[in-house]
Amino acid sequence: MEYAPIVMVFAFAAAVAGAMMGLPKLVAPRRPSPVKAEPFECGMDPVAIPEGRFAVKFSTVAIFFIIFDIEVMLIFPWAVQVRRLGWAGYFAMLVFLGILMLGFLYMWKKGGFEWE
Repeated sequence: MEYAPIVMVFAFAAAVAGAMMGLPKLVAPRRPSPVKAEPFECGMDPVAIPEGRFAVKFSTVAIFFIIFDIEVMLIFPWAVQVRRLGWAGYFAMLVFLGILMLGFLYMWKKGGFEWE
């Protein structure tokens, strides 16, 4: 079994992940102001005045739930072919799950799972 395609896939994934992590540093506003920090609305008049601000943590949890769904969707075909893939497929899935767990640990560290 040749490992060059697998290595290329992981190298490409690492390059895309690195670009996605580094790109915000290049395009982020340099001098944030209170006006720029306000949440952006669509311009429509609200039907009712809200009691308070909408928690941004809800959006973060929703995004991580979608990532979890995608993770499950990718684990199913792997589980069907796990014997044919052998140890290389097993360790590739461990790397995949490890990368996803880093995201969950980051969210936990930032307090994304705490609802007040």
